[in-house]
Amino acid sequence: MSHRITYASPADDALAKMGNAEAFRAEMERTVGRDPYGHGSTAVGDERDRREATVTGAFVLYYVSGSVLTVTVVRLIAGL
Repeated sequence: MSHRITYASPADDALAKMGNAEAFRAEMERTVGRDPYGHGSTAVGDERDRREATVTGAFVLYYVSGSVLTVTVVRLIAGL
């Protein structure tokens, strides 16, 4: 079951500046979109649905909404 991936304004701004934005989006769909609790992600604090992961060398902070099958990327730091 796949999750739709959306980008909050700060993450979308960072994505627009990435040279590999299309490859990053594809990798997000292939990994986090298919298994938002997997792909080496870890929970942030005590919140299971607040996650962080590294995807194609970028640090990604996101929230998982299981009820509407959506992953919302709230922070994206490229170039790690």
